[in-house]
Amino acid sequence: MTADIRASALRTIATERNGLETLHAALADGLGEPFAAAVALIRAAGGRVVVSGMGKSGHVGRKIASTLASTGTPAHFVHPAEASHGDLGMVQPEDVVIALSWSGETAELAALIAHTRRFRVGLVAVTANAESALGREADVALVLPRAEEACPNGLAPTTSTTMQMALGDALAVALLEARGFSRQDFFVYHPGGKLGAQLKTVESIMHRGEALPLVGESAAMADVVAMISAKGFGCAIVTTPAGALAGIVTDGDLRRRHGAGWGGRQARDVMTTQPRVVSPDALAVEALELVDRLRISALVVADADNRPVGILHVHDLLRLGVA
Repeated sequence: MTADIRASALRTIATERNGLETLHAALADGLGEPFAAAVALIRAAGGRVVVSGMGKSGHVGRKIASTLASTGTPAHFVHPAEASHGDLGMVQPEDVVIALSWSGETAELAALIAHTRRFRVGLVAVTANAESALGREADVALVLPRAEEACPNGLAPTTSTTMQMALGDALAVALLEARGFSRQDFFVYHPGGKLGAQLKTVESIMHRGEALPLVGESAAMADVVAMISAKGFGCAIVTTPAGALAGIVTDGDLRRRHGAGWGGRQARDVMTTQPRVVSPDALAVEALELVDRLRISALVVADADNRPVGILHVHDLLRLGVA
């Protein structure tokens, strides 16, 4: 029984993968031109992208609208059955409508299609039937290639919805790239949760000012140890007389180099030169990658002039929820 279930799962994934490969080939060929036209139509619009679809296409449409909105293309979903009962007011002349229907003959889309034609609203069709009502009326028809459904009866939308979803992602990413949508722009739309935490800048979470464990190169080791204990970061940042970063003394340095005592040694005698640093405008997720890869607990934050302006501890990243 377990083998049969596993075989079923593998067959489903393989069938849907074949559908995506067919879509990939279509975009490399005849579908590429209308796809570019759809991106241009959306970019030129002064309003929002209105996504609509019925049934499984509607569920995919909601996801496409959400992805567009989160990547810099204002978008929302309108249920086609509600459109003729007042929701057509959500569609304005400066908008673009993306309508999804595998057959292209979904009756519930009729009012929305008519509305776009009456008020000259841009219409992008996502369908497998170029000669359908939706395909014929659209300003741009993205005609999906035929592919075998993973459903053994060939009825439940499976491969077809996977292809719709992938094409929607391709539209969102193409628009994102065309607009030069940056990681910081992405953070504006994703301030919450783990993703939002990862997109925070180091500057926004680092310790600064009086919190920094700063010592000079000539500081006596007793003072360095006192600074490490007082600030609680497990290290002391060593600076030159001009205020530039000279090195760092960590708890590990103290253990490895204590020997018979500190004697007359100074910070410069014990410090690790050229410590790992991160810039203030780096992302929290980049800082996490550094501490993970280097197996260190704290990063010095230095500006363009190599002056220490902050410190970031791995516990700050953990509390923030980056990891």
